[in-house]
Formats: sequence, structure tokens, C-alpha cells
Amino acid sequence: MAVTMEAIKKLRAMTGAGMMDVKNTLVETDGDIEKATVLLRERGIAKADKKADREASEGYIGSYIHHNGKIATLVELNCETDFVARTEGFQELAKNLAIHVAMNNPSYLKREDVPQEVVDAEKDVLLAQAKEEGKPENIAAKIVEGRINKFYSEICLLEQAYIKDDKKTVEEFVKEGIATMGENMQIGKFSRISIGE
Repeated sequence: MAVTMEAIKKLRAMTGAGMMDVKNTLVETDGDIEKATVLLRERGIAKADKKADREASEGYIGSYIHHNGKIATLVELNCETDFVARTEGFQELAKNLAIHVAMNNPSYLKREDVPQEVVDAEKDVLLAQAKEEGKPENIAAKIVEGRINKFYSEICLLEQAYIKDDKKTVEEFVKEGIATMGENMQIGKFSRISIGE
């Protein structure tokens, strides 16, 4: 099947991928836009993983103030070049992360940042709950491991379900940005202020 210019334009608009990547993927999938979208996404995330060790020393601070004026957030999003940091897409990504932080209130960026005493205290509580439910010691330990992962997904920004698409994590959302913009990106610091908290 011949790949039309209209299909190329449509897929580029949907994915943000480069012209040749879009054309080659459409050829590979016989013009099937849905299959091509999935394939481009998978390849983009694979490329993003390869870029993870590149230095990201430029960036932009995304901000958000909730409509009632009682919650405000700042999120530092880093990238490799000032050129990308100045793009509308990158700045929009930073703002979306700031909105996410406002709504989900993470305490830490990643699980490695959670102090061991916080993890130990949570494990003690989870173990007591499992035993209270009448679970044997060996089963209780497995239940605790499963529930501790849920605990991380509630308090660690990168592991939280992304607020605008709960089928992906914040980390996957950032990786999609990396795939689209072709540069390594990392969330630096973030801060949330709330009246009355």
C-alpha cells in the first residue's frame, strides 16, 4: 500500500516523531496508522532509555497555581540543550508535571529517595495489618512486598499514575517526552505549597 502525504502528516501530528521515522514506520505497517503509532511509541521509549545517561544541565521550571489560589507548585525539568528548554512542547511538559504535583502531592521523586526509616515503619504497619487479617508469617511477608510497591506508587512522583492518563506512570510520561524531543530529560526538584497544610 502506498503511503500518502496525508497519512504522514496525520501520524506526525499524533506522535511528534520525525518525518523519515513516520514514513518508514507507515511503510513497515502497510499504512496502518494505529499500528504505526504503537510501533513509534515503543521505539521512542527504547531510544529514551538509551539517552538516560546523557547530561541534562539545561531546563525550565514549570509552575502551576490552582484556580482557588490555595495550591501552588514548581517543578524543575532538565534537558540537554537550551534550544529544547525554550520549546513550547518542553515547557508544556513541565507545566503538566507541575499540575500533577499539585493534584497528587508526592513526597519524593523516586523510591531511592525515601528514607529507610520511613520504609521500615511502613513495612511494620503493613506486616501488622497482614497478621491482623490472619495471614501466616510467610504469606504476610509476600503481602507486605506487594503493598510496599503500592506505597511507593503513592508517595514517589516517578511511580505515580500520571494524572492526565492513569494508564502510564509519570516516568513513562517523561520518557514519551524524551522520545518526542530527542533529548534526555530529568525531573530535578519539585515543591508544593498549600494553604492550611
